[in-house]
Order: sequence, then C-alpha cells, then structure tokens
Amino acid sequence: MDIESRTYQNTVKKESWRTVLTLAYQSLGVVYGDLSISPLYVFKSTFAEDIEHSDSNDEIFGVLSFIFWTITLVPLFKYVFIVLRADDNGEGGTFALYSLLCRHARVNSLPSCQLADEQLTEYKTESPLEMGPRSGFAARLKSTLEKRRVLQKVLLVLALIGTCMVIGDGVLTPAISVFSAVSGVELSTAKEHHKYIEVPAACVILIGLFALQHYGTHRVGFLFAPVILLWLMCISAIGVYNIFHWNPHVYQALSPYYMYKFLKKTQSKGWMSLGGILLCITGSEAMFADLGHFSQLSIKIAFTSLVYPSLILAYMGQAAYLSQHHVIDTSYNIGFYVSVPEKLRWPVLVIAILAAVVGSQAIITGTFSIIKQCSALGCFPKVKIVHTSSKIHGQIYIPEINWLLMVLCLAVTIGFRDTKRLGNASGLAVITVMLVTTCLMSLVIVLCWHKNILFAIAFVVFFGTIESLYFTASLIKFLEGAWVPVALSLCFLAAMCTWHYGTLKRYEFDVQNKVSVNWLLSLGQTLGIKRVRGVGLIHTELVSGVPAIFSHFVTNLPAFHQVLVFLCVKSVPVPHVRPEERFLVGRVGPKQYRMYRCIVRYGYGDVHKDDIEFEGDLVCSIAEFVRSEAATTVVAETNGDDDDDERMSVVGTCSTYMQGVEDHDGSDLDDPDKPGTSEIRSPMAKKKKKSKVKKKVRFIVPETPKIEKETREELMELTEAREGGVAYIMGNAYMRAKHGSGLVKRVAINVGYEFLRRNTRGPRTALTSPHASTLEVGMIYHV
Repeated sequence: MDIESRTYQNTVKKESWRTVLTLAYQSLGVVYGDLSISPLYVFKSTFAEDIEHSDSNDEIFGVLSFIFWTITLVPLFKYVFIVLRADDNGEGGTFALYSLLCRHARVNSLPSCQLADEQLTEYKTESPLEMGPRSGFAARLKSTLEKRRVLQKVLLVLALIGTCMVIGDGVLTPAISVFSAVSGVELSTAKEHHKYIEVPAACVILIGLFALQHYGTHRVGFLFAPVILLWLMCISAIGVYNIFHWNPHVYQALSPYYMYKFLKKTQSKGWMSLGGILLCITGSEAMFADLGHFSQLSIKIAFTSLVYPSLILAYMGQAAYLSQHHVIDTSYNIGFYVSVPEKLRWPVLVIAILAAVVGSQAIITGTFSIIKQCSALGCFPKVKIVHTSSKIHGQIYIPEINWLLMVLCLAVTIGFRDTKRLGNASGLAVITVMLVTTCLMSLVIVLCWHKNILFAIAFVVFFGTIESLYFTASLIKFLEGAWVPVALSLCFLAAMCTWHYGTLKRYEFDVQNKVSVNWLLSLGQTLGIKRVRGVGLIHTELVSGVPAIFSHFVTNLPAFHQVLVFLCVKSVPVPHVRPEERFLVGRVGPKQYRMYRCIVRYGYGDVHKDDIEFEGDLVCSIAEFVRSEAATTVVAETNGDDDDDERMSVVGTCSTYMQGVEDHDGSDLDDPDKPGTSEIRSPMAKKKKKSKVKKKVRFIVPETPKIEKETREELMELTEAREGGVAYIMGNAYMRAKHGSGLVKRVAINVGYEFLRRNTRGPRTALTSPHASTLEVGMIYHV
C-alpha cells in the first residue's frame, strides 16, 4: 500500500483509545499552549486601565467571575460542544466551514468546477448531524445564495477576514506570550533596568521558536507536550495553595452576580477592561484550526480533563492572592509572578518561559493549516508546503510563512515593548476570528446540519452577544495597539482578494481563447508537425478544450511528443479525495492521435506526490483508461463541452487497481508474462499479492482480436513513451489589463497580481516537476 492510501486510511479508520490518548497528549503542546499561558498576562492587562481599588474585593471578584464564565461559555460550550462537530471530514478552521457551505449551497468560488466533482465520496458524505430534512427556510436561503453573486462574494470575504485575523494573531500571540513570560525578571532586577533585558531575551527566544518549526508538529508535539503538562500542574498547584492560604471563600466569585457588581461599580472603565479579560480565551480558535493535526475526540479529552480545570484553579488562586493584597501597582506588581511563593519564583519563571515558547506553537501551526487551505482554494499565492509526517496528513510546515511571521513578530515586540499594547492588539484579532466563526456556524447549522432556523438564531444571539461585547471593548483601544491586527489583516486581505481576482480573470481568458478540438484535428493525423519520443504533459487550468498556450507552442515550435497529455491539477472543496477517485481520464481526438486529457483532483488537505511517483500514477491511470475503454464503454462523466465531445472516466491511482484484478475469461492481467501489461505496472504493484477487493473498474480483455491488438499496441506505445522521458510544458502568463480598464482593475492586475505572481511559486509547485524536465511557454494575457 502506498503512502497516499495509508494516509487516507489513517483519516477514516476508527481510532483506538491508545491513539486517541496519544494525540490528546501531543495536543497539549500544539493546541493548548496558547490557552494555557494566558494566566501570565490576563490580570495585568485587565487592571491596566487604572481601575480604582477599594478595600472590598468587588473588582477582583468581578474580574474572576468574568474570566470563569468566559472560559466556560466560549472554549467549553461553543468550541468543544458545538463548533468542533462542524469539521469538514476531519479538517477544521474558518475555511473548513466555508468549504462545507460551498458544497451544500453551491457558492464555490473555484472556476474549474465539474459535475463529476459532486460524485466524489467525500463530497457526498453526510454526518449524523446532516441527516435531517431540509426546512423551507433552508431551501430558500440556499436558493438565494446560489442566485446572488454578491452574497457569494460577501461570504468569501467574510471567510478571508477570519483567515487574515488568524494570520495576524499568529504574529501577535508569540510576541505577547514570550514577552509576558520574560517579564518575570522584573521581580529580581532593578525596576529601571529590567526593560533592557526583556526585549533582547524575548527576541532571542522568538528566533529560536521559529527556527524549530521545520522539524514538524509530530516532533514538536512530543517535545513541547511535557512542558505544558508541567506548566498546567504548576499553575493549578499554585492556585490551590493560594486559595487555601489566602482566601478559601474565593469560590463565591464564580457567581454571575459579581459581574453585575463589577460593571455597576466601575462603569466605563470596567467596560474598557473587558479587552484584558478577553485574553483568557486567546488560543481557543486553535482547537478548531488545528483539528486536522489531531482528532476531535483527543482535543475534547485534553481540554475537559486537564486544561479547563487547571486554568480555573490558576485564576482563582491569583484572585485569592490579590484579594488579600489591595496595594496594587498596576504597572509592576499585578502580574502572575507576584502570586507565586517567593521561593518558587525562579523555577516557575523558567517553566513559564518554556511554556510561552510552546504556547506560541498553537497559533503558528494553525496559521500554516489555514494558509494551506486558502492556497488550495485559489485564495492565496502558491507557497511551498512541506509535509512533516507520513502518518498524519495535516502536519505541515510552510517556510515562507514561517519566516514572514518571525520578522513581523520581532517587529511588534521591539515596537511595543509592553504587555498592555500587545494585549490590546492580540485581543482584537482573537475576538474577530471568533465572530467570523459564529457567523459561518449559523449558516452551517441551517444549510449543512438541516436544523431549525431557531437553533441558528439562538446560537448567533447568545454567542454573538458575548463576543460583540468584547469586540467593542477591544475596538475602543484602536489607537493603543489594536490597529496592528487591522493593518496586518488589510494587507493580507488585499493580497488574497487580488490573487483570487487575478486567478478568476486568468481562467476566464483561458476559456474564451481556448482552441477547439476541431482545429486540432484539421491539422491531420500527424498534426502537420514532427512527433518525437516521450510523453508531453501540457499543464492547463482548463477541464475541457485545448488551451491557447498549446497553439502558441506548436506555432513557434512545430514538434511535440508521441504521447500528449493535457494535464489539469485542480483542487476541489473537500479535504481529501480518495485514491480510487483521484484521476479523470479521457481522449482528445481519435485513438491514433495518442492525446489524452487527465484531470487530477486533490482536496485542500491532500498531500501532493513527488514527480517520480506522480508520473507513475499518471501513466498507470492512462493505461487503465485504455484497457477499460477497450473492454467496454465505462463513461463516468462528460465534461460539459459539447463541441469537444470529450468523455471522462474515473480512474484511481496505481495501488487501487493494480492488484487482484481479473478478467471474466479467466485470464489474469497481473500476469507479468502478459504482453503490454508488465511494462506499465508500477514497481510497488509487482510486489503485491492478490486480494479480493471490490473495484469500480475491472480490467476486461475484449474477445475481438482486432481491438485487443490495437489496445496492446497503444499500451506498448505508452510504455515506450514513458521510457523516453516525461516533459512538463507549462504556461508562464504575463497578465495585463485591457486598454480602457478602470483604475482599480489596472492596479489589481498590472501591479498587485503581477507582483505576487513574480515573487511566489509558479505551477511547478502544484506538480512538483523537476526543473530539468520543465519547459515554460510565455504568453501575455490581456484581461
């Protein structure tokens, strides 16, 4: 079994309890690091608004009550009990919700959609939540979204805003986490000198953190999980000590009544302090965004059994200490470390710094995941995606994004140099992502889960009200640091919208200028040019017709390969495409032309194979198409282009049909002595034993000698061409706005899109083609 098959089966098989508990343990270091270190800075950020303190504990108990109910309602009830169930076949995050809506309401922004894509198993899979009947309102809502392009664009922009805020949070969270941990040195150095230590130390730690990312989530998880486990045990133990030593009655603050007393007494200053309280749920979105790295059950177990009770005890312990120490210097002695017994401060400081490094891992990992999804769905420029684990498909590393995050993170750390403004910036980014998730979840409840509209309204009203309260409190601090995530998000949003707009315009140009198959056939059987040995892969975004880049190529170079394949590598709005459904193969023109069309479908969470393995799968899929076509007419789908009259068949990868396949005449096509078959079999397939596995397409040798001979000759020619080498012919399109276009379009195409295209990776990223076998054909697109 190849890596792809094992990867897919790893995602769908029922997990054992040992696997679940192992993933739960690893998730401590990847998912919950950010959420776990929030006690370092929440109280300090909350009381940074100079709230007047009295001899009573109303303010402290009020803040603790807000913290308790915020953690309980948002991470526990919203994410653990509701949002995590809205996974897209194991994938989470803002774009996973958008992908679900694309499939259920047909609001997909990908231009190369086909009806055959809707026949994919993952496309049609419905969870038990989705089995209810669709209500009348849901049907009307679906119809409205499908008819109005404006609403589809609004939905896409909403998903992109959430994505951009996640990236912004990926910049800010490491900065505030590490800086808050390092700030513990202020208790052991002179007050006027500690600032000279904090910033350099924080920068060194941040550089080391981002330098570790290329080792992968799997290794990082086992390295970081013990640190967070030790940290949670440490803060919970200190919390229990402070509760019993300073104020055993602090549990009374868990009553919601103290929230009312807090707001009534502090009024506008108390409302502004909610931006600091908001930081107690920083990292909650990582539970959903990092879902593809672990599993739903493992994340739930880790949170409910360990993370949640440890955080509550830690905050209660801080409140118990502060309730007996009313002389508070808000700029110095309100942090986490003052509640730590003096003899334990240095060991706790070391653990806190390590935990802060781990805490930054959660949002960095989530940023990698969501950018991969955006890139696959055509909303982010092509980037290099490194899969760091052969077992867990979601564990990835993106070098360009990693170093960009590091530079921006260092910039905000050096620029702000204090927890207050970093907290204001991080809080706005966090709550904006949560608001976007709430909005998209309301649509998922109606359109995907088929629940009554009242459930969606209740979800939006309840959680939307809570998050809106925190959002307004964060937005009021726009000039005090909250402008940073807004500025970062606008930059990334502009880049994403520009790339998506340029991608759509480029596809429209290809469709309008494609060459008809009739023109190609008019050139004659030899096409009027020299056919050379080998396989030529013409990379195109089109799913039908002959791309203009091909006519441009043959016009200037009247020779191409004896076997020609029009190759379209595209993404579909599902997380994974099963290996047996990977390829759509069809002919272009008569058999003697030896021209084929191959559409390779990947989900936004799939691993793209390297060039050698990809070439083997491609040639095997064409050979399987030739065999099945000779035996019987097995047609899966027409591509919708009546002029071209191309018919496509669903063909899997080598591992899905090269084993256990027999004909009805008793002959075995896996016989290595059979002419025309052993040469095209992949090396791995030769070693496989026969097994009775049900296949959608079976190899049937036709009884007609004429057809059998033609088929064998075609297979032998395909084998000979493969041995002659594979050449990747790709278009390098330079886009220019047409004369008379508006200023916005000219700037978007001539400046924005072209800048991104020149400075990012080209189509070779999708194919992982070797440079020595790649030929680029340049064209200018006037759109």
